[in-house]
Amino acid sequence: MDIWQQLLAGFATAGTPINLLWALVGCALGTAVGVLPGIGPATAVAMLLPITAKVEATASMIFFAGIYYGAMYGGSTTSILLNTPGETASMVTAMEGNKMAKSGRAGAALATAAIGSFVAGTVATVFVTLFAPLVAQYAVKLGPPEYFCLMLLALTTVSAVLGQSTLRGLTALFIGLAAGLVGMDQITGQARYTGGVPELLDGVEIVLVAVGLFAVAEALHAVLFEGRVEESRNHMGRVGMSARDWRRSVPAWLRGTAIGAPFGCIPAGGTEIPTFLSYATEKKLATGDALAEFGTSGAIEGVAGPEAANNATVTTALIPLLTLGIPVSNTTAVLLGAFQNYGIQPGPQLFSSSAALVWALIASLYIGNLMLLVLNLPLVGLWVKLLKVPRPHLYAGILIFATVGAYGMRQSAFDLVLLYAIGVLGLVMRRFSFPSAPVVVGMILGPLAEAQMRNALSIGEGNWLVFVQRPASLAILLVVVAVLLVPRLLQSRTPAPSG
Repeated sequence: MDIWQQLLAGFATAGTPINLLWALVGCALGTAVGVLPGIGPATAVAMLLPITAKVEATASMIFFAGIYYGAMYGGSTTSILLNTPGETASMVTAMEGNKMAKSGRAGAALATAAIGSFVAGTVATVFVTLFAPLVAQYAVKLGPPEYFCLMLLALTTVSAVLGQSTLRGLTALFIGLAAGLVGMDQITGQARYTGGVPELLDGVEIVLVAVGLFAVAEALHAVLFEGRVEESRNHMGRVGMSARDWRRSVPAWLRGTAIGAPFGCIPAGGTEIPTFLSYATEKKLATGDALAEFGTSGAIEGVAGPEAANNATVTTALIPLLTLGIPVSNTTAVLLGAFQNYGIQPGPQLFSSSAALVWALIASLYIGNLMLLVLNLPLVGLWVKLLKVPRPHLYAGILIFATVGAYGMRQSAFDLVLLYAIGVLGLVMRRFSFPSAPVVVGMILGPLAEAQMRNALSIGEGNWLVFVQRPASLAILLVVVAVLLVPRLLQSRTPAPSG
């Protein structure tokens, strides 16, 4: 009963006019961002981090949450109409959605994507409501050794999952850990790795790193390496579904939600696996005419299932973020930075130290899902017009936002130099397929892990065996080893394809 009282209090906070306005702006902006190819939610949240620095914490988090799941709604529009996924999560939607558009059924594809996203998002939010406090309740009993091992798990999981190779992920992680060491030692107060630069005594601003790695690097990469793209848009009729479309979509929405929700709850990384799994499931279950439509004129189940799986995964990914401080995607890594920008550390203590904010955020998920359904169905035509914005104007706007926001934090010219230096680093990393998220995660969790490691060693009187003497910390360490070794063992046992 306590959960429902807290949720009602959350609705009371999220339902204030100013917070409703922030939710609406976030949802609209997120959907617009999702519609624009190449500008993902991670870039949008990173770009707007400095702008909202003076906004009250709860309103800011509601705003970022709106962008977060709004971008996932909007990503289906470009996938269906242009065959240009704005995010990797929308790749599977494009496979059948674009074929439906080419055969004159773009309206039905867009409708099933929007309604499926609403159904999956709402069901997944119920998961967050019921299970996030439960996870936090057990996690709060952990001590410094368990916290350190948990952060080690977060660091290795994110690095191993968010990239094409574990080596690249770990390299990016160590860059973040190194950046996290810059500044004053937490215990001795000695300056570390500042190079005599006074601006670095307080450490490197996480906002600068997030904006540089995601927004600035994105713009620079587009300018330097992406050629001129001629886009053709399919005609879009009325946004609606026939009775047959409904009969085929409803089971697909439910199956997609059931597949996607568990993947978000565990730090398994990304939406690619559940969306592809959902697509494979729908194709396997299809018969007769429905099966014949797959890969030809476009099967509506191939849009409904993956889109539901995508949104279910995205929503339940907030459980490990809020309760354990573990981000499982680029966007949740940047959201972690947004929390820390307000001096809030996601983790087991969050539900007691910032209960009002957390429950307002969860309530805003219900509100935002409804807002997004209202926005997506009638306003699809408007979102499609955003595709006409010339790319040069778009990326120039991103750089202006990033520069003004970074300078506005401390009015420091040094911050601007650092911003663009980090942007160039992000460009190089992107060019050579190094993931950016582990850098942000390493910067945030590195200093916290260091503090917990020192506390744990104090408890163990300097004995490193303290990490394996406690059952919970030993179990987490075994999971860390499994995350690093199991994919390699499976890969080595996979027989090479015969010529």
